[in-house]
Amino acid sequence: MELYLIRHAQSSNNALDSETERVHDPELTKLGHRQASLLGEFIGKAPRRDPWMNVATGHSQQDDAAGLKLTHLYVSPMYRALQTTLPIAQATNTAPVVRYDIFEHGGMYLENSGVITPFPGKTRKQVLKEFPRFVLGEQHADYGWYDVRVGKEAYEQCCARAIKLAIELRERAMTSDRESRIGIVTHGTYMDLLVKALMGLLPSRMLYFQHYNTAITRIDLTERDRVILRYLNRVDHLPADLIS
Repeated sequence: MELYLIRHAQSSNNALDSETERVHDPELTKLGHRQASLLGEFIGKAPRRDPWMNVATGHSQQDDAAGLKLTHLYVSPMYRALQTTLPIAQATNTAPVVRYDIFEHGGMYLENSGVITPFPGKTRKQVLKEFPRFVLGEQHADYGWYDVRVGKEAYEQCCARAIKLAIELRERAMTSDRESRIGIVTHGTYMDLLVKALMGLLPSRMLYFQHYNTAITRIDLTERDRVILRYLNRVDHLPADLIS
């Protein structure tokens, strides 16, 4: 299994100078939309896939097929991730599946003077109106998708989500999806935790796997339950002035 972890493009919160101006479900900036467009082009039409490599011998050979050839595309229900995924879906003619276990750490909330205000997120109708080909889960209700009873999600809860997904992906790599190429459009801290979960590094706050906006990390999962980090935080698709 080839796993491509993709951070969303620059959101309005990413571009703020002050934390006090944050919103609970930010949209992409103009720069972010440009990043997402280039990301979609890259995933759909990359001139060459990475070479195949035998990790035991170091032998490699080129694969001249264009694009990443994703077989599955999953996306967080947060608006910035949905917007980032749209150009990928258009470039690959894929119907993205919204997964409700890959949202950013903390969930949908704002914090002001220690007071937490949770929000349910975009409604089912709102998402389908703007992203009609996206596949929503049954838990995406008319009032939104985030459980406001949780409030601000604890770090440990986010770790648990990452560990659960890591277990699922490793099991799939050993059985039904060993030949799959899976793209996951998600968020910085969740990507950090998922990488750690796949590598057996949780719980750990002593290191952090940084990702720029629309950066791609590739991890291969083998049918023998081996985890191979192919590359981290890659932004080949962006010119220097669009890296954020």
